Amino acid sequence: MDGLQRPGTGVGGVPRHLTAGLPWTQADALVAVGVGTLDLITHLLVGQVEGTRGVGVPGFVLLVLSGVPLLARRHRPVPALAAVLVLQSAIDLSTPMGIHFGGVLTVAVYSVGRNRAWPVTAGAAAVTAVVTMLSQSGFPLPSLEAAVASTASTAFVAGAGLAVARWQREVDANRKLLADRAVAEERRRIARELHDIVAHHITTMQLMAGGARANLANPEVVRDALVTLESSGRLALREMRQLLNVLRAGDEPDAGPTPPQPGAEDLDRLVDESCQAGLPTGLDVHGPRRPLPPTVGLTVFRIVQEALTNARKYAGPARASVRLTYRPDGVTVEVRDDGAGVPAQGTGPAAGDRGGFGLVGMRERVALHGGTLEAGPRPQGGFAVLAELPLAPEENVEAAVQRGEVHR
Repeated sequence: MDGLQRPGTGVGGVPRHLTAGLPWTQADALVAVGVGTLDLITHLLVGQVEGTRGVGVPGFVLLVLSGVPLLARRHRPVPALAAVLVLQSAIDLSTPMGIHFGGVLTVAVYSVGRNRAWPVTAGAAAVTAVVTMLSQSGFPLPSLEAAVASTASTAFVAGAGLAVARWQREVDANRKLLADRAVAEERRRIARELHDIVAHHITTMQLMAGGARANLANPEVVRDALVTLESSGRLALREMRQLLNVLRAGDEPDAGPTPPQPGAEDLDRLVDESCQAGLPTGLDVHGPRRPLPPTVGLTVFRIVQEALTNARKYAGPARASVRLTYRPDGVTVEVRDDGAGVPAQGTGPAAGDRGGFGLVGMRERVALHGGTLEAGPRPQGGFAVLAELPLAPEENVEAAVQRGEVHR
C-alpha cells in the first residue's frame, strides 16, 4: 500500500516539501483519500441498486471523515482503528447498508496487525468484530450471518497484517545477515592482503638488510642488496597505500595534516582539564622524564584519560592523583581517587567493574604491550587503576635516539 517515491517527490509526483513536518506521509494521505473515496462510491452504488434514499448529508460527512484517522495509521494504529470504528458505527446506524466490511476499516485493521504485536492485534480484532457485528445487524441480538461475516473478515485482515509484518522482519534479518557476511568476507580479504604484503615484502627487506650487513666488505653485494631492499619497501608501501585507499573510499578528504597522537608529555593537559571539570587532580612524576615510543605514550595517555573520566562519573565529591614512574625497563602509571569507588546502586557498573567497556579497552591496550593492569576499589576507599608497561631493549634505544642521546 506504500508506493515508491522518486527523489524530491512523493507518491504521485507531489512535491515532498508540501507535507514536510507533518505527522503523516504522502502515502498515508493518498491511502486515506483513496479508501475513503472507495467507501463513498460503494455506499452510493449500493443505495442506487437497492433503491434506498442514499447516505444523506450526515452520512456523506461521516463517510468523508472516516478516512481521516488513517493519517495516523503508522504511528498510532490502535487509536486510528478506534476512531474509524466510531465513525463507521455511526454511518451504519444512520444509513443501514446490510453486512459489509469497507476499505477504511480494512486498512485500519491491517495497520494494527502490521505495526503492533499479535496480542494487541488479537484484542483489536476482537473488538472490531463485535462492534461491526452489532452496528450492522442491530441490538441486542445480532444475526448469525453478521457474526460470521464480521469475525471472518476481521480475522483475515488482521492475520494478513501480522503475516506481512513477520515477513518484513525476516527480510530485514536476512538483509542484515547478508551485510554482516559481506563485511566479514571483506575483512578476511583485507587480512589476506595484509598478510601477503607483510610476509613477502617485509621478510624480503629483513633478509636483504641482513645480507648487506653480512657483506659490508663487498660493496657490490651490499649495493645490490640495498637496491632490492629499497624496491621491496617502495612496493610494499604502494600496495599498503592502495589497500588503505580502498578502506577509506567513503571518507571525506582530510582538511589538513593529521595532528600528532597525544603521549605522556600531554598528561599535564589532562590534569588541568580534570581540575576544570570539578575533580581536583594532582600529577606526580618519578624518575627523569624521557620520550616514550609513540604507541606506549599513547597508551599511557589513554589510560589516564579513561581513569579520570570514570572518576568524574562515579567518584562523586573526591580528589584524584596521577602517578607516573619512569623505570629503566618500562613505565608505570597509577590513577587513584578517594571517592565512592563504585556508582550509586542501580546507576552503573557493579563494584570492581567501574568504567565498563572503558576498563576492557584499557586492558586491551596494556596487553598489546605485554603489560599488566589492575583496577578496583581501594581498601581505604576510592578506586585505583595501575598499569605497568614494559619497554623492550630496542624501544629503549629508539627512545634514546629520540632524546638525541644516541645517534644511529
